[in-house]
Amino acid sequence: MTFSAMQSYGNFTFPNHLQPRPLLPKTQQLPPFPSNFAKKSNGTGLLAPKCLSISLSLQGFNFLDESRDRKPRESLIPCKAYEAHRFQLPIQINIEFDEEAREVAAQKLKIGLYFASWWALNVVFNIYNKKVLNAFPFPWLTSTLCLATGSLMMLVCWATKITEAPKTDLNFWKALLPVAVAHTVGHVAATVSMSKVAVSFSHIIKSGEPAFSVLVSRFFLGEAFPLAVYLSLLPIIGGCALAAANELNFNLTGFIEGVTANLAFVFRNILSKRGMDSVGGVNYYACLSMMSLLILTPFAIAMEGPQIWAAGWDEAVSQIGPNFIWWVAAQTVFYHLYNQVSYMSLNETSPLTFSIGNVIMRRVSVIVASIVIFQTSVKPINALGAAIAIFGTFLYSQAKK
Repeated sequence: MTFSAMQSYGNFTFPNHLQPRPLLPKTQQLPPFPSNFAKKSNGTGLLAPKCLSISLSLQGFNFLDESRDRKPRESLIPCKAYEAHRFQLPIQINIEFDEEAREVAAQKLKIGLYFASWWALNVVFNIYNKKVLNAFPFPWLTSTLCLATGSLMMLVCWATKITEAPKTDLNFWKALLPVAVAHTVGHVAATVSMSKVAVSFSHIIKSGEPAFSVLVSRFFLGEAFPLAVYLSLLPIIGGCALAAANELNFNLTGFIEGVTANLAFVFRNILSKRGMDSVGGVNYYACLSMMSLLILTPFAIAMEGPQIWAAGWDEAVSQIGPNFIWWVAAQTVFYHLYNQVSYMSLNETSPLTFSIGNVIMRRVSVIVASIVIFQTSVKPINALGAAIAIFGTFLYSQAKK
């Protein structure tokens, strides 16, 4: 049986009104630019407008009848566009940082580096200073050696042109004299205190420096402060008293000398800020060291004397060995370096900011380092007193803003 299938065809014819009609190509011009646009564009130098034309053409649809000859199908809507010229002049975009903001950031970075170096050098000095004083308990001589080493270092720097020597006159040295007296008293008092008590306790006493700063500014300089500043002194004084009352190594002489050092250094910082701008922090401290050395040397000889120094030196060398000489060298060199950087910091900040950095971070770092290295026994009540005093210093800094 055979099956066959035939495909049937159907013819469809469009009515006349449905027949597609061929359309003639039509070119459409866009409206011209406004008259003032070209003038403004040429003034800015950004665009040079050109005429944009689009040509459209529609070809009629081919019959769908397969019996008719096919014509090649053309694009229904060919478009031709002409773009405007690109930028005649390149746009230069310059991003410049605010000079003032950059200077502020650089200044903060410099002060931060000064403070960090100051604290680190001071920790090293305190460690070697205590080692030397334990083996060689002559604070007047060690104080003199520190000033002599710093003066010699600065003379070498001036002679070799590492640092330009300052241009001073008689008025400068007259103004420096009271600063040098305060620096000498504070330096010797701090060294005597260090020789009598533990390093940690000595710096707990010195953390009361903001209280002395307020008292000196109030009664000697006539500066008034808000009530919050005076109230912030209560935890500072109370914390120091709490730590001192329960100190295992309490010594009255060491305590009094520590308080004397606080008072002297407050006067020194206030007076130094007034005369430092003329020569800068580095040279100012160099001149201060030299004048303090001249003031201190005769008093050191009168208080202790060369014969006592020679006997004590021989005993220290016999007990410690040659390392004792290196201890003395490190003590004197780091004393000058940390004070040099501290004056560089004071030159860039206010006395208040200097005092805050001195008490909060420098004292804390020295206290912690000395407890660890010398294995100083500290009662919880001592730690609480130190924490209260340091917290009072923080409140003081906030109240002074």
